[in-house]
Amino acid sequence: MADAPEPRLYKIGEVCRLADVQPYVLRYWETEFPSLAPNKSGGGQRLYTQREIDIILRMKQLLYSEGFTIAGAKKKLEAELAEPQAVAVTGSAAAAAAPAPPAATDDTRKALAEVKRDLSAILKLLAE
Repeated sequence: MADAPEPRLYKIGEVCRLADVQPYVLRYWETEFPSLAPNKSGGGQRLYTQREIDIILRMKQLLYSEGFTIAGAKKKLEAELAEPQAVAVTGSAAAAAAPAPPAATDDTRKALAEVKRDLSAILKLLAE
């Protein structure tokens, strides 16, 4: 019986280049996101698996691209990881897999209409 190959481990510098973030950002994320817990080598070097890199890339997407707060990103990521297909979804696949936004309520429509009227009034004043 053949042994399964050991998964590739990445040092923090490699992960920083892959994710385009600074090392202090990764270290901070490790304190905020329990699902991100890299092993450490005998010398204390952080060693990340491909799964952890996928989580990092998803965290970056949630925080930087989708505008989530740390708390919101943590909650969203925990929910995603708890799903049966707990594969990190990134890029356009995330947009395709994202649920549709909820329908606007009457209150929301009224508020938007009021904002539109106010902006129209401001534009009219500026045009004078």
